[in-house]
Amino acid sequence: MRDDKKYIFTSERLGFRNWDLTSDIDKMDEINSDEKVMEFFPNIPTKIQTVEFIERMKKQFQEKGFCYFAVDKLDNNEFIGFIGLSEQTYEADFTPCIDIGWRIKSNEWNKGFATEGAKKCINYAFNDLNIENVYSVAPKINVKSEHIMTKIGMKKQYEFEHSLLKSDERLKTCVLYKTEKNKNNS
Repeated sequence: MRDDKKYIFTSERLGFRNWDLTSDIDKMDEINSDEKVMEFFPNIPTKIQTVEFIERMKKQFQEKGFCYFAVDKLDNNEFIGFIGLSEQTYEADFTPCIDIGWRIKSNEWNKGFATEGAKKCINYAFNDLNIENVYSVAPKINVKSEHIMTKIGMKKQYEFEHSLLKSDERLKTCVLYKTEKNKNNS
């Protein structure tokens, strides 16, 4: 059942690929509509915003060789969300930068997929793309994401007020994590 040819790279249980505008939109929209998944975001994206996100990721992959990759479980080719790298340009002392992020359907949580996938993406960033530093950001209250950041070997840099979340008291204070190529032997 595995179709490794469609993947840019794989980890033990996951396949990382570019987005498919025909088959991924409804599945990603379903994930984006899950209040548990979107708990630490200011709002639930509309279907149009989900389409725009996927189009932006496809374009970024064409231009840079990376994006928040569409991720499938290899054992059954089931789409479970995204894990990957994206360029961030919002106003902050550390931007522009390459950020690692993930969003996985809630019934696939606590199975190690985000950790496994993020480690593989950092390896891809350092060894295939020759990126020197990878960052990760999450609202301070999102301790689950911060836990993954530490599990994948990232180091906390500091807390800051996110320029895009300043009007949201609950989310504006964020944590910044970083890992560096020469300090990560993935």
